[in-house]
Amino acid sequence: MLLKDKIEKILRDAKEASRVLAGVPTKDKNKALLAMAQALLKKSRYILLRNAKDVSLARKKGLSSAMVDRLKLTDKRIKEMAASLRSVAALKDPVGDVIAQWKRPNQLLIKKVRVPIGVIGIIYESRPDVTSDCAGLCLKSGNACVLRGGSKAINSNLAIHGVITKGLKKFGIPDAAVSAIDVTDRKAVEFLLNAQGLVDLIIPRGGEGLIKKVAEESTIPVIKHYKGVCSLYVDRFADLKEAADIAYNAKVQRPGVCNAIENLLVHKDVANRFLPALARTLEGVGVELRGCQKTRRILKDIKAATEEDWYTEYLDLILAVKVVASADEAVAFINKYGSRHSDAIVTKNKKVAEEFLNQVDSACVYLNASTRFTDGHQFGLGAEIGISTDKIHARGPMALEELTIYKYIVLGSGQIRT
Repeated sequence: MLLKDKIEKILRDAKEASRVLAGVPTKDKNKALLAMAQALLKKSRYILLRNAKDVSLARKKGLSSAMVDRLKLTDKRIKEMAASLRSVAALKDPVGDVIAQWKRPNQLLIKKVRVPIGVIGIIYESRPDVTSDCAGLCLKSGNACVLRGGSKAINSNLAIHGVITKGLKKFGIPDAAVSAIDVTDRKAVEFLLNAQGLVDLIIPRGGEGLIKKVAEESTIPVIKHYKGVCSLYVDRFADLKEAADIAYNAKVQRPGVCNAIENLLVHKDVANRFLPALARTLEGVGVELRGCQKTRRILKDIKAATEEDWYTEYLDLILAVKVVASADEAVAFINKYGSRHSDAIVTKNKKVAEEFLNQVDSACVYLNASTRFTDGHQFGLGAEIGISTDKIHARGPMALEELTIYKYIVLGSGQIRT
């Protein structure tokens, strides 16, 4: 079978499955999710063996340690994937919710009701946990999904897909409701992005290059975030111990993810007290610092930060540091160089905090907390299908509600318009 024909069959089957899935009762969707979670745990050894093959190939290709970390699965991460599916099962099903209703003077009853979007194509790179998270969220929200993972995680993704989809039929869910494209040929993505009428929404998850390519080439609506250039601002009214802990967590815990900080902004009044100790801590775990001219007067041995550095999503143990004169300067910097993803302030001053939270134009803005919490699971959403930095339809971590749209149901008793 030609590749184009193969992809078209997957998508047609998914479209048909979406119509069936839209009517599956919540209790059956929940049973399926719990079965998927149990299957992950039962088959964890098999999944880890397939993942080890991907990790070995990645290391041979010289991928950075941060990128290998994104790719690697462990017993703990598989348990987290299963827990995520169970969390989604426990959440309220948004499908069928009446968002609003009202009666017109002519006695027409108008209801605004949540419904599934339809078929969602998900294009992602090197995080195999995306496979189960997206499958679970789409299933619960009544959407069929077509998963196309990257070549670096092909063995892991197909193993997870095979494990979680086995047995869906006994819950009244067609196999094609959770479909996977099992070829790495990039032509497959091209066919997916041009499947108008078969696919209703595309969600890319990965680096800036992938997301730009998808957004430019797709004839189907795309929800996206190009990159995660996140910043932390340490105000002059900050608790500096608290700020150091937050900075360390936001940069070091998992540097290869989109909610890790890439820029650190420090008020000039506390920079001399704050930066030397933090630099010793960060450099002790391998973080490379790059600083503005004022920062380099304090930290004399670090590299100079360039204009390009402020815009860069490193996804690695690199941090650009700038000393600023005020919270207003920090806000202006973030709105210019950031990616509208997640940004944070550490301060004990209520007025400064309120102005920062109101003026920073990002999907998630934090006060006295790490940006690493921008995550559907951490937000209590069960999981996420992505983090949107768009401003239309969805913004921030996207979960069940963001995977629905609405329609109007109008109930009458013979009314005609005159």
